[in-house]
Amino acid sequence: MSSTDFELFAEAVADRGSPASASASHAYENITVLGGGPQARVLAALCLAAGKNVQLFSAYGAELDSLRNSGGITLRGDGPVGTFSIDQTAGPSIRTTAELDRAVADADLIMLTGPVHKQRTYAMVLADHLRDGQTLLIAPARTFGALEVVWHLQLGGCAADVSVIEMLTLPHAVVQRERVLQLSAARAVTAAIANGRPQQVQALGQLFGEINLAPNSLYASFADASGLVEVPALLVGGAACLNGQPVVADGGVPLAENNTFRNLLGAQHLNLIEGLAAERRTVAARYGVRDLPATTQWLDEFAGDADGAGSRAVPQQTEALAMIRCAVTGSLAPLVSAAQLADVAVPLTQSMLTVASGALGSNVATAGRKLESLGVDTSSLEVARRSLEIRMQGDKLGR
Repeated sequence: MSSTDFELFAEAVADRGSPASASASHAYENITVLGGGPQARVLAALCLAAGKNVQLFSAYGAELDSLRNSGGITLRGDGPVGTFSIDQTAGPSIRTTAELDRAVADADLIMLTGPVHKQRTYAMVLADHLRDGQTLLIAPARTFGALEVVWHLQLGGCAADVSVIEMLTLPHAVVQRERVLQLSAARAVTAAIANGRPQQVQALGQLFGEINLAPNSLYASFADASGLVEVPALLVGGAACLNGQPVVADGGVPLAENNTFRNLLGAQHLNLIEGLAAERRTVAARYGVRDLPATTQWLDEFAGDADGAGSRAVPQQTEALAMIRCAVTGSLAPLVSAAQLADVAVPLTQSMLTVASGALGSNVATAGRKLESLGVDTSSLEVARRSLEIRMQGDKLGR
């Protein structure tokens, strides 16, 4: 990476500003990112730009070879841009590794990235390798993400006093175009503490800009609107559900700048999303969670703007199918699980699960997060609520 590239990236991050409440007494210096996918690479580059020591772990030989042979991570679009070195001896550089135990041994902050099934696997194998004082960040966590990680750490016998934080969205949406990662800045980044202290979330602001702190982890789970926005946008189309792009007269050519994720959504999509949002709010209320964001705010956060700097790119088919798979397992299936325990009908959410499974060619909902498989007592709603409050608002893992 050239010094000019690094300066451009660092200046762009600095322009986002550091929150005034950032803790001067708490900082992450040694950071390990678990995963080699696009989201992991963006997070690693952001941390490198903040002057941190960064390791990127992948268990996949081909993925590591590709990263090492590329020599760097190239970012373009709305946000920090540049090419950031990988495994270079001169200048700031991200170090890659395939040794999980060594990757996390000296890390202050460990990021669990990627799709839901990979986050689940990381949590299963980390229990024996954590030490007191470390922080785990799940990014993005979706619904009950922190609950799942804490459960698997406890099952694995983790005795370390570690903190668990989850982020609903990442600082940037990202799509991959060949070797380049195209960024779209998020409207807002929201985090919640499952086991930890507020200053640890504030310290994340030094890496990613302003962080909104959710009231608690249970609220953050029900505030996850990824499934109710992404699944309709990517699956529902055709003459009956026109997209939100301006109508082009016969013979006209649509403008490229209108080909954005938000413009996948037309009036019929918005009606469907309103119905899905209403079901999520009804279930959340049975668990004592109210005052969730308005649907318009959810659209801004998870679909982006219709055009300009805050717009998300339309994913290609492979990316879209991966997004749907994560939305089903990490957002829609957990909502259905919570609804069943609360005896609330969620027919629209259930229908989206069925349609998505058909598109993916398998019933992926069976692999989704479910309260009964995460150690939550399902004998009654009240017992489950108390269990969730204890498990997701503690100040120490296992307490």
